Amino acid sequence: MGRIKTTLIKRNAKELMKLYYDKFSTIFEENKKKVEELVDVKSKKLRNIMAGYITRLKKKEAQ
Repeated sequence: MGRIKTTLIKRNAKELMKLYYDKFSTIFEENKKKVEELVDVKSKKLRNIMAGYITRLKKKEAQ
C-alpha cells in the first residue's frame, strides 16, 4: 500500500505538468528543483510530495 495524495497535491501537480510538461523528467531530484523554481511552496514536505507525484506520472507515461 502507498500513501494517498491529497486533492491539493494532485491538482497542482497536474497543472504544473500541463503548463511545463517538457521541464520535468523521471528523475526525482531534478523535479524537486524544478518545482521549487516554478512554485512558491511553503514547506519542503509539500515540495517533495509534489515532485514525487510528478515523477510517478512521468514514469507511468514512459511505460
